[in-house]
Amino acid sequence: MSYPVFAVTVDLVVLTVREDELCVLLVRRGIEPYMDRWALPGGFVHADEDLAAAARRELAEETGLDGPGGHLEQLATYGAPDRDPRGRVVTAAYLALLPDLPTPMAGTDAAAAAWRPIRQQGLAFDHDRILADGVERARSKLEYTPLATAFCPPEFTVAALRQVYEAVWGESLDPRNFHRKATSTPGFLVPTGHSTEGEPGRPARLYRRGEATLLNPPLLRRRAS
Repeated sequence: MSYPVFAVTVDLVVLTVREDELCVLLVRRGIEPYMDRWALPGGFVHADEDLAAAARRELAEETGLDGPGGHLEQLATYGAPDRDPRGRVVTAAYLALLPDLPTPMAGTDAAAAAWRPIRQQGLAFDHDRILADGVERARSKLEYTPLATAFCPPEFTVAALRQVYEAVWGESLDPRNFHRKATSTPGFLVPTGHSTEGEPGRPARLYRRGEATLLNPPLLRRRAS
């Protein structure tokens, strides 16, 4: 029995918070198809390569960034027959949540690489849909897991963590209410015993991520009525 031949790729939704805005890592394609269009970083999987290894390799080759040191998980697979004009291609998309990193450097078949706000539209292939799915996964996970800390340095203030939630969810949060919920949720945050220095105003306590893998009770977004 014969089977159809198709290629496998990986695409990465790499999210970070820069200047209090949720941004995605994009590359401007330097080759056809979709030359000069912005796209998610990614590429073809080698025959001897694991999918996660391919994701890390493509990130490094197309942007100059090393493999994600933050959170990396497989998002979904996409296999519409017409999603790639070069032929039948199935992609495994990955979601990475990272603290703010330096400006990436383009490489291989990318003409440019940049952090851009998630409102970017008109991406190549079906990357608008993949990006939307990745953003929604991140927004949902911030409700019931401590993954917001993946956007933060190892030590951070509650105010900095709240700014992450506000950037990812796209809504303002009451500072006192958020502080109470974040510091009272078992296993979410652990005081480091340190405070901020050299900043205007009263020093703020620094925290690190705790051991919890799920938040109970969860921190919930406002739902549109």
